[in-house]
Amino acid sequence: MSVVSGDTRIDSTLTAAAAGAAMASDDEDVTMVPIECRACDTETEVPLGELPETLSRHNEQRHDGESIARVDPDLAERIADLAASDLGLLEES
Repeated sequence: MSVVSGDTRIDSTLTAAAAGAAMASDDEDVTMVPIECRACDTETEVPLGELPETLSRHNEQRHDGESIARVDPDLAERIADLAASDLGLLEES
């Protein structure tokens, strides 16, 4: 598996991105979000503030704009569940 930073591939072992957990970087107080592209067989973490443009740039350059690269699906599902819970959508009537 490779890790992608911008457009540069770096061989690496699986990192916390593969575990599907957003985390703060030790160097800075920046929330990192794991993203993956199965078509390119790559994973990486990007700062939350750069997430939309990073995904868009990768998909535009590598996949003709098709939304192939995405936030780690497990993390996306957990965020959706948390949001639904906060909005009271999961409460029984």
